[in-house]
Amino acid sequence: MQAILPILQIVISIAVIVLILLQQRGTALGSAFGGGEGSFYATRRGIEKKIFWATVVCGSLFIILAILILLT
Repeated sequence: MQAILPILQIVISIAVIVLILLQQRGTALGSAFGGGEGSFYATRRGIEKKIFWATVVCGSLFIILAILILLT
C-alpha cells in the first residue's frame, strides 16, 4: 500500500497539470481587475464545465493522497 500511494499521486498530479492546461486561455491577470477587451461574465457550459469539475476532483484527490502519504 505504501508503494502504491506515491505512484497514484504522481498520476493524479499529471492529470491535474493536463486539465489545467486544457482550460480556457486568455484569462490573464488584467481581466481579473475589469480590464481588457471582452471583460464579461460567462458561465461555463458543456465540456468546459466538465474539465473544470474534473480539475477540482483531481486537485482534491491530490490533497487527500498527500495527507494519506504523510500519515502512513
